[in-house]
Amino acid sequence: MFSALRKYLLIPRLIRLSSGAPKDPLTAWDRYWGDVRSTGAAGDVLWDSGSDHELNGYLPKVTQLDPNLPVVDVGCGNGSFTRLLARHFPLAVGLDYSANAVDRARQESTDITTASFAVCDMTAPEAAATVAAALAEAGWTGDANVFIRGVLHVLDSDGRAALAANLLPVVGARGGVFLAETNFPGTPVDYVSHLGATRKSIPGPLEWAIRGLPMPGRFGAKQRAKAFPTADWNLVEEGSASIETRPLSNPSAPDVIPGYFALLRARQR
Repeated sequence: MFSALRKYLLIPRLIRLSSGAPKDPLTAWDRYWGDVRSTGAAGDVLWDSGSDHELNGYLPKVTQLDPNLPVVDVGCGNGSFTRLLARHFPLAVGLDYSANAVDRARQESTDITTASFAVCDMTAPEAAATVAAALAEAGWTGDANVFIRGVLHVLDSDGRAALAANLLPVVGARGGVFLAETNFPGTPVDYVSHLGATRKSIPGPLEWAIRGLPMPGRFGAKQRAKAFPTADWNLVEEGSASIETRPLSNPSAPDVIPGYFALLRARQR
């Protein structure tokens, strides 16, 4: 009992750390990515494990998407998954809300000729047009697949619904959506404790995220059903996933957050 209660002594510290985060999400994300010094397994970014292990676990699902179509990586960050996806699709286009994230993704991808990047707010009314323009600049017109990892759980319900609606013209009749999100079954205190936070210490990448970014939520089957309504989307498959972080508790292996995946296609009318 005492051990269970002890973690809640973290609350004052978490409140103090998060109090300085910018209230505007775009400012928060752009500042975060602008301050990143390094990425990968020893870097600053909590959710960049520096490994292809997580994507390899998704591949049996992801490869159910049309392999002849390009893939759009929504919320690409520094482009780690975009570069991996470019191995399995003819073209991978990474999109991010933050211009600083896109700049870093481009810097880290100069040797990948089939990956490109663009700034795009996927919740904005003009998002589908922005995606089409990014694909056209990379040499493609028409339907595309979509990959989303770790984006929907940081949006509110309106943002999730807007993003999903904006994907409909992107995937069209031939494309599909694969998404993977954290779905941690506990409180925010349980979540950070799971990642190694104690009253005395917090792993650096985790503390940096707490200091600068909006508090994440969870995204599972219930949230997916609301964001991707059956009037617009067919659910092909869903299940549990393992979202990998940068190594925190063990320098030789990523930490893992319980997650959720879904494979969807647009309902044809």
